[in-house]
Amino acid sequence: MSDIPQGLPMERDAGPFDPPREITRLRSVRPVSPMVFPDGHEGWLVTGYEAVRQMMADTRFSSRLDLDVVHVPYETPGMPVATEPSPQLPGMFIAMDPPDHGRLRKRLTGAFTVKRMKQLEERIADVVEQQLDHLEALTPPVDLVAEFALPVPSLVICELLGVPYEDRGSFQANSAQFMVRDQTLEQKMGAYIALNTYLSELVTRKRSSPTEDILSDLARHEDLTIEELTGAAFLLLIAGHETTANMLSLGTFALLEHPAELASLRSEPELLPGAVEELLRYLSVADIFFRYATEDLSLGGETIPAGSTVVVSLLAANRDPERFENPDVLDFRRNARGLLSFGHGVHQCLGQQLARIEMRAGFEGLLRRFPTLRLAVAADEVKLRTDMNIYGVHELPVTW
Repeated sequence: MSDIPQGLPMERDAGPFDPPREITRLRSVRPVSPMVFPDGHEGWLVTGYEAVRQMMADTRFSSRLDLDVVHVPYETPGMPVATEPSPQLPGMFIAMDPPDHGRLRKRLTGAFTVKRMKQLEERIADVVEQQLDHLEALTPPVDLVAEFALPVPSLVICELLGVPYEDRGSFQANSAQFMVRDQTLEQKMGAYIALNTYLSELVTRKRSSPTEDILSDLARHEDLTIEELTGAAFLLLIAGHETTANMLSLGTFALLEHPAELASLRSEPELLPGAVEELLRYLSVADIFFRYATEDLSLGGETIPAGSTVVVSLLAANRDPERFENPDVLDFRRNARGLLSFGHGVHQCLGQQLARIEMRAGFEGLLRRFPTLRLAVAADEVKLRTDMNIYGVHELPVTW
């Protein structure tokens, strides 16, 4: 029993880009391991690549975990732990199982096709260039998060969804608060309700006066309720800017801390698409996900009893030496195919092509426009988002 983790190891004690040492150790000795939550509830922690991939493809591992449970059961004293599927929140298809999940997701599939994303490339390149112009006009040092990494995906997702960009201050503050790990349920739900109220009013307007955007397209489906439209908008808005913003900022930090790889990218721009894939694998900013076993299931040689909460680490899986050679080395010549950063199975990220386009444009533009870009503080002074559910940096002071 002493080898069973008491709570989820979260401390980034191996470095800003690496999994916690205890996570890595557990993967090497027991990739599907029992763990004990703070309230004494026993669940499972999955860290091995093959086990993670198998679990995420098996819908008998239910995604129906409530918002207040999904992000904080391992962190906050007194927080409830899921021991049965929660009632499904309207529109929140990330926390739904088939067939309800498919009914909503198929409404969005056409909006995020590779073809449509390719058509957006020119507009995304324009957004990046405009933000780089803004950055260049500032006197360094500047915070790359506030002045570039957050505005780019926020502008893009606002245009796509039809959310007024001038409202970004409010939705960014509420989405950031919602993503804080160690907080009370009241604080978390306060942010959720505030954002939900705003989006409910927005989609109601879209239904009565549609424009050319994704939320208007959704609102034209009369079989979707306002509550479902609001839930879908909530999910798309948060997913559409939080993950990409943190990949742009943490990815830039990683580039500046790996000068040899940065130099290779500058001298061989054709490496960029593979470099984005490798950064996605290496950093895995959306790391921890939860599932619920609806029946007795076998995974990685272990029997997962019905009713178990199962925690999965995508970062640990993406660093599994059984799948990737020298996984803790950032290598832009690596073939990172099979990475799990966008999930796997029916819940694989809908906007992954959009994210890739934004990252390729963002990193290419930064390297081209700022050939002498460097940190303005010591690396150990960079404020890491260890307190948030999407990993990254709070600020990235840079100069040139």
